[in-house]
Amino acid sequence: MASAKYSKPPQSPPLFTATPESLITDTKRLIEQSRAVQDGIAKNVKKESASFEKVLLPMARDDNKMSLESHIIGFYQAVSTSSALRDASTEAEKIMDDFSIEASMREDIFQLVDAAFNKGEKLDPESQRLLEKDHKGYIRMGLGVPAGPKRDRFKEIKKRLSELSITFQKNLNEEQGGLWFTPEELDGVPKDVISGLKKGDGENAGKVRLSFKYPDLFPTLKYAKNAEVRKKVMIENENKCNQNAPLFKEAIVLRDEAARILGYPNHATFRIEDKMAKTPKTVDDFLGDLRQRLAPGGVDEIAKLKELKAKDLKTRGLENQNDGRYYLWDNRFYDTLMLEQEFSLDQEAIAEYFPLETTIRGMLQIFEELFGLVFVQITGKDRDAISETGKGDDIVWHEDVQVFSVWDDEGEGSGFVGYLYLDLHPRDGKYGHAANFNLQPGFIDENGKRRYPATALVCNFSKPTPKKPSLLKHDEVVTLFHELGHGIHDLVSKTTYSRFHGTSTVRDFVEAPSQMLENWCWTPSQIKSLSKHYSHLSSSYKEAWTESQSESSKSQPPEQMPDSLIDNIVKTRHVNDALFNLRQLHFGIFDMTVHEGESHEAIKNLNVPELYNRLRKEISKLDGPEDLGEGYEWGNGQATFGHLIGGYDAGYYGYLSSQVYSADMFYTVFKKDPMNGKEGRRYRHTVLERGGSQDEMQTLEDFLGRKPSTEAFYQELGLN
Repeated sequence: MASAKYSKPPQSPPLFTATPESLITDTKRLIEQSRAVQDGIAKNVKKESASFEKVLLPMARDDNKMSLESHIIGFYQAVSTSSALRDASTEAEKIMDDFSIEASMREDIFQLVDAAFNKGEKLDPESQRLLEKDHKGYIRMGLGVPAGPKRDRFKEIKKRLSELSITFQKNLNEEQGGLWFTPEELDGVPKDVISGLKKGDGENAGKVRLSFKYPDLFPTLKYAKNAEVRKKVMIENENKCNQNAPLFKEAIVLRDEAARILGYPNHATFRIEDKMAKTPKTVDDFLGDLRQRLAPGGVDEIAKLKELKAKDLKTRGLENQNDGRYYLWDNRFYDTLMLEQEFSLDQEAIAEYFPLETTIRGMLQIFEELFGLVFVQITGKDRDAISETGKGDDIVWHEDVQVFSVWDDEGEGSGFVGYLYLDLHPRDGKYGHAANFNLQPGFIDENGKRRYPATALVCNFSKPTPKKPSLLKHDEVVTLFHELGHGIHDLVSKTTYSRFHGTSTVRDFVEAPSQMLENWCWTPSQIKSLSKHYSHLSSSYKEAWTESQSESSKSQPPEQMPDSLIDNIVKTRHVNDALFNLRQLHFGIFDMTVHEGESHEAIKNLNVPELYNRLRKEISKLDGPEDLGEGYEWGNGQATFGHLIGGYDAGYYGYLSSQVYSADMFYTVFKKDPMNGKEGRRYRHTVLERGGSQDEMQTLEDFLGRKPSTEAFYQELGLN
C-alpha cells in the first residue's frame, strides 16, 4: 500500500460531466477566448516591435489553457455510451478544427510571427523550437501563397479534409456489422469466445452473432477450422465500412491538390520534410531495402505453412480442399497451428497465466522499478475526495474505468506526476482498437507553476465472467505494454509548452519508446513476474478452473508460469516474422504510393482498392480472392485503415523506421540488464521527459552517445 504522502494529489483530475449541449457551448467559448487573444495581438503589436514574448508567448499560453478542455471534448466520441454525446463531440471537433484552420491562416498574425522570427532574438531552446515550428506552420498552411483564389481553395481543402477525417473515424467507431454462424461452423473457436456471442432468434435461432470487434474477430481467424468460415469473415471484415472508401479516395486527391498549391510535387514530400526521414526518397529506399531483405524469408515461411496446411487437411480427410494455395484467411490459422504443434505453444494455457488485472499490476510494477514511479489506484470515497464536485463518478466517463494517481518514488523526490486512466473492455460505440489518448497535457503556466498531465489507455479486451477473469493472449500482453508505454511517455514528459508534451513528437519517432518497451514482454524474468495463474486469484476461480478440467488433470497449476512455457514463448518471437513485417510493409508502401503521385491526374485516376489488394498480393505473397477469379477489387481494406486518415498519412513507415531506433536503444542500453533502474531513470529523463521539445535525433544521440544505427534492427530480424 502506498504511504499517506501519495494520497492527496496537488491537482484535481478532470471531470467527465459534459452534456451534448455543454460540449458545443464549451467549444464555442474556447474559440472566442482564443480569437480574442489573437485579435488583441493583431491590434496591439506593430511589426517593428514584434517579439516572441509579445506575439508567440500569449498564443502558446492560450494553447496550454485550451488543451485542458479541448482534448476531452474530442475524447467523448471515442468512449461515450451516449450516441448524442458522441455526435456532439464529433460536431465540436469539427467546429474546433475549422477554427484552427482559420487561425493558422491569419495573414495579420503571420506577418507578426514572421517579424518576430526574423528578429533573431536569443531564446531558450524550447521557445526557439516553438518559434521555428510556428513560423514554418503558417507557411505550410498556405501563407506563402499570395492571397487570392489559390489560397482560398487551399483553405477550403483543409476544412474538407478535417470533415473527412472525423466522419471516417466516426464510421469506424460506430461500425456494428457482423455475421451469423451455427456453433458447428465455428468449430475450433474457444468455447469462452462462443459463449460470449449474442444468441439468435427467429430466422437466426440456433446461431450466434460474430461481430468484427477484436475479441470476436481474431480468435475466429486463428482457430476456426472451417476455411470457408474464415474466408467469409475475412472478406466481410475488409468490407465492413465501405462508406469510407469514397472518403479515403477524396482525401488522397485533396491532399495532393493542397500539396501542389504549396509548391510541393506531392503530399508525401510535404508531409515528410519535417520528419526525421526528411524526404520520400529516404523512406522509399528504407522500405525497398527491407522488402528485398524480407521477401526470401516470406517465401520460405509460406512454403512451410503450405506443408502444414496440406498435412492438416489430410489428417481431417479434407485433401480435396487443398488447391496448393496459401490464402489470406489461412495465415492466422496456420501460424497459430504451427506455434502449437512445432513450439508447443498453447495460447489458451498461456492466457490462463495472464489475467488482465494482475498483468496490469505487474506492468505498473515494472515501470515503478525502472522509472522511479508509484501508481496509486483511486477507488470509492477517495474518488469523492479528489473530485472537484465531491462526486467520484464525475472523474470517469464509464463505470468500468480505473483511475490511478501517479507519483515519483522517494529517489525521484516523491512529487506528483499525473493521472492514468484504464478503459479496457469493448462496448457499443467505443473506439475499436487499442490506443493511448492524452486527456490533458502537462506544461508550465504563466505563473511558473507546473500543470500535470492526464492520460487514458483505451483497449478492447474481453470482459471477465463469474468463472473466468479477462485473460490475455501473449500478443495482447505485448499490445497492452506498448500502449501503456505511450501512457508513461505522456505522464513523465516535462515541457514548458503543451504543444511539445509527451507523445507530441514527429510521427517517425513517436512509436520508438513504446516499441522499445515491448522487449520486456520477451524477457524470461519479466514474463515470469507478470504471470499469475487465474486459479490462484480466488477460491471461486479455483473451483471454476477445477470443474473445467478432466479427472486426470485436476492438480492446480503453479502460481507463476513454468520456465518450459516461458521458453516456448521466447522461442516463437521471430516465427513467421518475415510475413508479419511484409504485412507492415504492405501498409507502408501502399501509404507512400497513394501520396506520391507523379501528377494530380494520376492520383485522381487511381483505382484505390485495386492498388491496395494488388500491393498486398505482391508484397506479402499471400493468395486472396483475386486468385479465385474475383479480380483485385474484392475488398476495401483501406476504408478500415484509420491510421491513414488520422495522422499517419505518408507516415505509416514510422512503425518500421522507429523500430530501428527502438532496437538500437534496447540492444545498446538494456539488453544485458532490462531492469537496470539507473539506466531506466536515465532513459526517462533523457528521452521520455523531453517529449517533442527538441529535435528527436538529438534526443536519440543524447541517449545513445552516438548517431543511431540499423545494425540492431537487422540483427533482431535475423537479416544481418
